[in-house]
Amino acid sequence: MPNLDAKQPFTFLSGLPLTLLTGQSARDLAELLQQLRTAPGSVIYHHTHHFLVQHQYLSPEPPNDFAYWISNILLEEQLGEQLASVDILAFKSIRELRDRLAEILQRHLDRVSDVRAAPPGMEFHFMRSVTFVLPTGIVAHNLQEFRDALKEISLSSIAYHMFDARLRLEGGDNDFSRWIDDDVGEKALATSLRNIDPYTHTEDGLRKRMISMIDRWLGR
Repeated sequence: MPNLDAKQPFTFLSGLPLTLLTGQSARDLAELLQQLRTAPGSVIYHHTHHFLVQHQYLSPEPPNDFAYWISNILLEEQLGEQLASVDILAFKSIRELRDRLAEILQRHLDRVSDVRAAPPGMEFHFMRSVTFVLPTGIVAHNLQEFRDALKEISLSSIAYHMFDARLRLEGGDNDFSRWIDDDVGEKALATSLRNIDPYTHTEDGLRKRMISMIDRWLGR
């Protein structure tokens, strides 16, 4: 298959996350829901994605922080499972994800007359994630160069282009698929990459999966 240069080269970036305390906390489900509804998007993103970086060698990834706290601290295991089973890939914005999590909590609170409080010192503490975007110096002008670059870039670069770009920046798509679709013009390959569920892979697993798919496309 011809390996023509793309309309625009792909510039690989990397995200350096910094976690900050917000000073907000919750003792029970009612307080959690109240804080969840007003928390900035950076808070929701942190509590649903930081496991992807901290436990990048585990697959599938551990559940989001809300589900973990509800299951293990409040001992509401069924509710925790409902939150853990939310398909993050189904949402194109943090607002949509927040609304879904809030809906599950509200539906549960509507059914119960009493809520269990966390033991002292075990409250849920809200944190937010701030990402500093850094250049990697790596640029790809065609699919071959893109494939070779995937072997060299850091896992944080893969996370930035796969997770931040789609949900946090509300691009609705990961950067890799968008570039292959719009600038390379290989829509079928872009669709194949887009259909990968990144939440069921480690970041290194994502790297290997994408390289394998591009290799087949290039006829290697």
